[in-house]
Amino acid sequence: MALVLDAANGPDMSAFLRRSDDGHVALDLLVTGARCAGCISKIEREMTGLAGVDSARLNLSTGRLVLGLRDAGVEPGRIIAALGRLGYPATPYDPAAALVQHDREGRRLILALAVAGFGAMNAMMFSVPIWAGLFDQELGPATRSMMMWMSAVVGAPCAIFAGMPFFQSAWRSLRVGKANMDVPISVGVILTLAISFSETILNGRDAYFDAAVSLLFLLLIGRWLDHVLRAKARSAAGDLLALQAPVACVIDQTGQERSVPLSNIQPGDRLRVRPGDRIPVDATLEEGEGLLDNSLLTGESAPERVRPGALCRAGAVNTSGLLTLRARARSEDSSLAAIARLVEAGTQSRSRYVRLADRAAALYVPVVHAAALATFAGGWALGLDPREALIRAVAVLIVTCPCALGLAVPAVQVVASARLFRRGVLVKSGAALERLAEIDHVVFDKTGVLTEGRPALVGASPTIIAMAAPLARASSHPMARAVARAAGEGALATDVVEHAGLGVEGLIDGRRARLGRAAFVGVPTLRSGETELWFGFEGDPKVRLQFSDVVRPDAMETIAALKARGLTVEILSGDQTGAVKAVAATVGVSDWRAGLMPAEKAEAIDRLAAEGRKVLMIGDGLNDAAALARAHAAVAPGSALEASQNAADLVLTHDALMAVVEAIDVARSARRRALENFGFAALYNLVAAPAAMIGLVNPFVAALAMSGSSLVVTLNALRVRNAR
Repeated sequence: MALVLDAANGPDMSAFLRRSDDGHVALDLLVTGARCAGCISKIEREMTGLAGVDSARLNLSTGRLVLGLRDAGVEPGRIIAALGRLGYPATPYDPAAALVQHDREGRRLILALAVAGFGAMNAMMFSVPIWAGLFDQELGPATRSMMMWMSAVVGAPCAIFAGMPFFQSAWRSLRVGKANMDVPISVGVILTLAISFSETILNGRDAYFDAAVSLLFLLLIGRWLDHVLRAKARSAAGDLLALQAPVACVIDQTGQERSVPLSNIQPGDRLRVRPGDRIPVDATLEEGEGLLDNSLLTGESAPERVRPGALCRAGAVNTSGLLTLRARARSEDSSLAAIARLVEAGTQSRSRYVRLADRAAALYVPVVHAAALATFAGGWALGLDPREALIRAVAVLIVTCPCALGLAVPAVQVVASARLFRRGVLVKSGAALERLAEIDHVVFDKTGVLTEGRPALVGASPTIIAMAAPLARASSHPMARAVARAAGEGALATDVVEHAGLGVEGLIDGRRARLGRAAFVGVPTLRSGETELWFGFEGDPKVRLQFSDVVRPDAMETIAALKARGLTVEILSGDQTGAVKAVAATVGVSDWRAGLMPAEKAEAIDRLAAEGRKVLMIGDGLNDAAALARAHAAVAPGSALEASQNAADLVLTHDALMAVVEAIDVARSARRRALENFGFAALYNLVAAPAAMIGLVNPFVAALAMSGSSLVVTLNALRVRNAR
């Protein structure tokens, strides 16, 4: 949407203000440049301090800043200007623009990484002969000077270009009086280039262009990994709302049907929903009867029979019967939209996870700068010439450059993610493994997680299956499809009529037969259960077909393994009490709850979190998406709904539930390796920094030591690959 310029207030952004029924006004902005929990805290604190702004919430994954305003009179231009002064450019939020911005940032990082790699390799080509001179290999002054200039010609431009992401981030931070991790990186690179040019011009002994660009290459690897992982952790709200049909069939006042965009549906509109279509908005059934597949909303595997007066929720699938409904809410107020908002809120709170590197940086940055400044000032005061004092200060910055610190977590995450990928587990979030290592309570959904998620025929003889199969193949009912699967390919019944909510009838070899509920088939004295069908020919005795949702083969083993690791286990399901109780008894779980709506699952997760529990949620349905987003860590099977997969941190690509146990083991091992890396980085700096300050380490040796520390961190991370 184009912005209209206003002479008094600048761009007119009234179209981007959202007004709710209770009179509140909200403004959504797309913020760029936010990278960590510190950025979130700074932006939200400054925004809530502005006049007219009641609340501010930033989603780091999407860059979406939601501002609650007191009234529509607040000037959005003033808010955007305030964000600009903080160093975070902002525009009105547009999902398409957010995607473009993310892609642009990705291209920028990969280009910087490619340039840094090119510069590192080619600068070293000219540095190797200079290094050879240190081992009594003769190199004439003219040749040495030429090699240093060639290294400068290749390395310096590459370092300047590849360092722009760090330079710009450091400048934005310094403009508001803060120092982030990019400040010492930028200062170290710039001073390294400066001292290298000075040595080259004055025919000095060493130049360090290759060290500067190599450092940037290693750090850009970590920045790129963070960018990719953050993209995979985006909100699943868009995927949830995509389940809504773009148009709905509305019956106008003349009785004619017409297609209307979903956003135009208003409460009170009459809607027509045909078999196979989704309910567009929350509505009340006025005419017709049918079966609704609510499995994506509630997790209940058995279809729900609806009659006039029943509430039909948006997102449910009408499996049979022509339905006429009366809309009760707009699309943005539907049950599906409410779940999407819960998911959005969960991903925002999850983005506040503070990584270990960010915590270390709070102490690291001022200490390193102070040490370098003290080295320069102290050396000069003790009689060193300014050039030698500056070389020592640069050596301190290089030897303590946070390369090992920056790689400590990403290197471990890459190795752990690769191992889990080979085991059938996709890791989608950069901090997912850290959170997974902290969990102490595991919550399972039932349908599709502990069970296979579809009804299976049990206890029926092949003869009965073969008799009922022609009718079953002609029905769309989930249990009828189970009969068809058990029978395999074969003939179809003729003259088939499906009765909504009752069953199907037709001719098999010229004889009339029925498959469905007990009363429909002709057994009026019995009440048909939710997990059974009845079949029989007209005039013949009727037979019962029973079904069950089969428990996964490794469910019991998985539960036992989790308990052996000191974790408590619970089942939260939207299915019926009897079904949940039976599965819980089978797999050995004593703590379970049934019949939960999506919001109730999310509330249960919130209560556990309030008690101090670190919850791992494992679910696959739309009704699990909000709970997945609220949990400390989340896992979804590969068969799960796409929205649930996007809300989860890890996705199982295989059917083996035991992969969850291995993921926890790998996560715990990765946490140990990351902490070891941080410990090594701290010890390295405690030894190397004083050595550089007293002149025992020159910039050349500092570059070697810095690279060696990065190598040690990487090798330690590789231990995760073989950890038990």
